[in-house]
Amino acid sequence: METESKEQKHQKTNLTDRKELIENDKEQCACVLRYPAFSSWIPKRLTVIMCGVFAICQQTCQKGQKVDIDEARKLSRRQHHRGPDFNGFYQDKKTGDILVHERLAIMDLGCVQPIQGTRPTRQVIHNGEIYNHQALRDTELKQFKLKTTCDSEVIIFLYERYRDGHICNMLDGVFAFALCYDGDFLAARDPVGVKQFYYGIDANGRYFFSNEMKCLEDSCGDIKIESFPPGHYYTPKTGFVRYFNPQWFDYRNAIQALDLKLLQKTMIAAVHKRLMSDAPIGVLLSGGLDSSLVSSIASREMKRRGMTVHSFSIGVDHNSPDVVAARKVAKFIGTTHHEFYFSIQEGIKNLRKLIWHLESYDVTSIRASTPMYFLSEEIRKKGIKVVLSGEGADEIFGGYLYFHNAPSDEEFQKETIDRVLHLYTSDCLRADKSSMAHSVEVRVPFLDKAFMEAAITLDPAFKRPQKLEDGRNCEKFVLRSAFNTDQYPYLPDEILWRQKEQFSDGVGYNWIDSLMQHCASKITDKEFAQASKLFPHNTPHSKEAFYVRKIFHELFPSDQAALTVRKWIPKWQKNQDPSGRASLVHESSYHNLGEDNCNGKSAITQQRIEQCRPQA
Repeated sequence: METESKEQKHQKTNLTDRKELIENDKEQCACVLRYPAFSSWIPKRLTVIMCGVFAICQQTCQKGQKVDIDEARKLSRRQHHRGPDFNGFYQDKKTGDILVHERLAIMDLGCVQPIQGTRPTRQVIHNGEIYNHQALRDTELKQFKLKTTCDSEVIIFLYERYRDGHICNMLDGVFAFALCYDGDFLAARDPVGVKQFYYGIDANGRYFFSNEMKCLEDSCGDIKIESFPPGHYYTPKTGFVRYFNPQWFDYRNAIQALDLKLLQKTMIAAVHKRLMSDAPIGVLLSGGLDSSLVSSIASREMKRRGMTVHSFSIGVDHNSPDVVAARKVAKFIGTTHHEFYFSIQEGIKNLRKLIWHLESYDVTSIRASTPMYFLSEEIRKKGIKVVLSGEGADEIFGGYLYFHNAPSDEEFQKETIDRVLHLYTSDCLRADKSSMAHSVEVRVPFLDKAFMEAAITLDPAFKRPQKLEDGRNCEKFVLRSAFNTDQYPYLPDEILWRQKEQFSDGVGYNWIDSLMQHCASKITDKEFAQASKLFPHNTPHSKEAFYVRKIFHELFPSDQAALTVRKWIPKWQKNQDPSGRASLVHESSYHNLGEDNCNGKSAITQQRIEQCRPQA
């Protein structure tokens, strides 16, 4: 009898693990439409859709048979946790191009994707939100009779009118979409990659597109898998074309004078448009500046509408830094607040499942995604499907503590732009995948196009850390000042001036410490010595990094999969650990100034701030 080689056994084990993870997803999503507390809030006219998109462009096929629709649907189901209720599909009879849509809908079952244009041969699938869809209906598309209230529908009709990928510039929102139009094929991604999107090429030259890499690994892992570049569209004729070219791409254009009123106005507008839903809205509230501002603005607007915002925080225990701070914020702004806790053991136990969903081996992403994964699960149980979050502010304003070490305004600005342009590999990836693992949609106001334009073009001298009266340099000073109103304050001072705490630290310092210890216990010195040989790309430099990389490789064994990951590394400091506590300016790294350590006011820019301070 022929015996299996070690490699064959290893491959079989990996395949079994992956199948088990897919089956676990099915069980988790089985009860996703049960709403124990909030079903009465959801009007029947509403369309709220979360989904996964999968497409194959077969016009580029050089040889071999074309993929059939059944095989495409099977591949797409690997991301069915993004939309476990329906599986819609379309195949172009002429080209063989395929669109598959995994859908989770709350009430309105009439808006099924793919969505048809004026003919059956014109179809689109879309993951995301188009916030200006009504304005587009009233202006650019007033000559058409659209059939649904779904925001996604405007995409196919815009293409029908203009037949150009630059229609993406008309869309105010976030998106990953693909469309077929009388033999044409087009796929596109939003400006900075809020929505996750990948493309792959198989041995026959076919192009595959998907929200998650796991749908492409088997077909394209031997040839090419990459993140679909943000701000681009793709057609078989043109290849990838950049449509998004804002002036802030060039660091030399950051010359705008300080305008706190503009920052406040555009931020409030960004939050309001992301409340485009009559369904229950939640906010992820860590108690840090960014999520607290988003929560405060959202709470004010929802109160005006006669509704209450539900806020959610998580930590390893009742006294975790973020939990304590979030509790204070929730009380101040008047949300219905929910606290949840996870144990270190639970976090470690779920590492494999988390990496399957996250599709990354980046240490900081895994550290931060673990609490977000657990929190999203609890949010789903409460019946909330849409939450607002604070991703993006630290990149725009240089909020990470290592920015204190920037050698010049020019270098500071260059680094903020680079961080924003790579958000799709870090915070946007974490926010999307760890929440969509439980069919929860995260919306990020700080990455609104208008707000980014106002904030990133601001002279970096205003964005750099400013010295407070207590001697501490305060990051994101300009953002804090924009919402430092005398009347009707948005936040209590101790939160408004709280030092940056990275999410993975704020849930409880012992989470990272325990994770590092666990990983170190699983990797021997002999095994770690082989790191550069086993993993020549992004070679892990700690046992923690080695351990999570090993799990990733077991789940996604192709070299192409490994190439999609970008490591988050702080700049301008010797310690390359991504934890904020690795920075010497972190208060917990060298001293503790006490609970009131963030109440100072700027001694340097106070006069400029007073001259343009906005009113509530």
